[in-house]
Amino acid sequence: MFNRALLRTSLLLAVCLSTACGYSLAGRGSFLPPHIRVIGVPMFTNVTSVIDVERRVTERVVSELVGRGKYSVERRATDVDAVLTGEISSIGIVPSAYNAQRQATRYTLVLMAKIEFRDVKENKVLWSNPAMQFREDYEVSGTVSDPNAFFGQDVNALERLASEFARTLVSAILEAF
Repeated sequence: MFNRALLRTSLLLAVCLSTACGYSLAGRGSFLPPHIRVIGVPMFTNVTSVIDVERRVTERVVSELVGRGKYSVERRATDVDAVLTGEISSIGIVPSAYNAQRQATRYTLVLMAKIEFRDVKENKVLWSNPAMQFREDYEVSGTVSDPNAFFGQDVNALERLASEFARTLVSAILEAF
């Protein structure tokens, strides 16, 4: 009798879970106009002293957009339906945790960027943020006060920062947050 009740409950639960509930996977939606199929992403500009950050960030943004699978992405601003432009205005490093000897053990990298996503056909800004701030924490041994020195110590940090920034940016644009 207990097995029958368990079987009935399991079947009922399976039927309830299999019906459509209106939810979709997070990170896969889009609130863009339907005529936008080709997105241009020219190289971001870099006004910081950190070398190569614009290339890495632009590459990661393009990869993130391509990974969404709905859009064709070009590395130009012409002959596209929409264009995403960016200017990396600053990258700073701030100690965020200390050991007993008052030496920094964790740092927060702060990237500031000016971003604009424009519908070229309608000549309308769909999304912009003149001071988009992205923060990422890193464990570091030793004292670091300059982002160039930090990226020299941890070669993967810039890649991680670029990837997470791109994921955040593309989600904000496509999911209308």
